[in-house]
Amino acid sequence: MKIAVLGGGNGSYAAVADFTEAGHEVAWWRREASSFSDIAAAGAITVTDHKGSRKVPVSPTADLDAALDGAALIVAPTPAFAQADMADALASHLIDGQVIYLPPGTFGSYIMMKRIRDAGSTADIAIAETGTLPWLCRKQNALEVRITTRASRLPTGVLPARKTDEAIEIISAAFPGAIERVEDALSGALMNAGPIIHPPLILMNAGPIEHFDKWDIHNEGTQPAIRRTHAALDNERIAIREKLGYGAPHFPLADHYETSDWMYGNLAHDKLVGSGDWHETLDLKNHRYMTEDVGLGLAFLVSVGDWAGVPCPVAKGLLAIAGAVAEQDFRAHGRTMETIGLADRSPAEVQSMLQDGL
Repeated sequence: MKIAVLGGGNGSYAAVADFTEAGHEVAWWRREASSFSDIAAAGAITVTDHKGSRKVPVSPTADLDAALDGAALIVAPTPAFAQADMADALASHLIDGQVIYLPPGTFGSYIMMKRIRDAGSTADIAIAETGTLPWLCRKQNALEVRITTRASRLPTGVLPARKTDEAIEIISAAFPGAIERVEDALSGALMNAGPIIHPPLILMNAGPIEHFDKWDIHNEGTQPAIRRTHAALDNERIAIREKLGYGAPHFPLADHYETSDWMYGNLAHDKLVGSGDWHETLDLKNHRYMTEDVGLGLAFLVSVGDWAGVPCPVAKGLLAIAGAVAEQDFRAHGRTMETIGLADRSPAEVQSMLQDGL
C-alpha cells in the first residue's frame, strides 16, 4: 500500500527504510524542503541494523498533497509538541478511510482530531496511537540511521474506537504481527513508556548529566534506586488504567528490563546499552526527555490521575522536581486534561466520545 511518512527525526528515517524494504510505496514529507537537500541529492539513505549496512532508495518531497494522495496510512513518528501544527497542515488534505498513526501519541490522537475537526474537515478518518516508537534507533548523520532493534508488540488504541477493526487492519500491513489492539485512544496513551522511563533517568542523573560531556542514562545511569522509582511510577500508571476500566496486559516497564515480553521483546535494554548510541549530551532544559516526556507525557499522566481520582505521589513529585530543573510549571502549562479541555467532563462522557468520535 502507499504509506506517507511525516517528519525528519530518528523514527521517520527508520520508518521510511523499513516500509520501503517491505515493498510499500513510501512518500516521505517534511515541511522544509531544504532539510531534505542532502537526501534528495543522494537519492537514498543508509540503514544499519543486525543485517549490516545497506542503501535504501528514497524520494522525499515537500508537497504534502502529493505525499497524501492515495496513502492509506499516514505515519507520524514526530515529537508530540509538533502534533497540533501537523494537524493544521493535514486537515484540508485528508479523505475518507485514511488512518493516521502516532507512535507514540501522548493522547495526540485527540489533540489532532479536534484540530482537524475545528479546521472544518469532515473526512471519515481514524487516528491511532501506541506506547513507544517502533524502532530503537538513532540517526548517525543526515544520510544514515542505525536501528538497534524493532518493536514486536505495539499496543494500539484508535479514535474513534468504533473504527478499530479497519484501522488495525491497515496499520498491521505496515507492522505485520506487531499490532495489539487496546480499548481506545486513551488506553493507548496510557501505554506511553516515555513518561515512565525517562523522567527518573534524567532527574536522578541530573548531576552527572550536567557534569560530564556525555552520559548514558541507560547504562551507568540505570541503577537500582532508579529502577525502584520506575516501578513505583509505573504502578501509578497501571492504577490509573485500572480505575478507568482498562484491562491487562498493561505492559509494565519491568518487562523491558527483565523479560522478552515488553514492546521490543528480546531484552531490548541490553541491546540499547550495547549500541552506545545513547551515550550522549543532554540539555536538561531543552532535550525532548524534558520537553516531551515530562512537559507533555508526565504532566498528562498526573492530570489524568487527578481527573480519575487516583493518587500519584511519585509522578507529582517528579513533575515538581522537573519544573524546578527546567524552570517551568509543567502542571499548569503542560499537556493536561485542563489544557486540552476535558477536565470538566466525566470519565463516562470522555469514553463515549472516544468510542463514537468528535
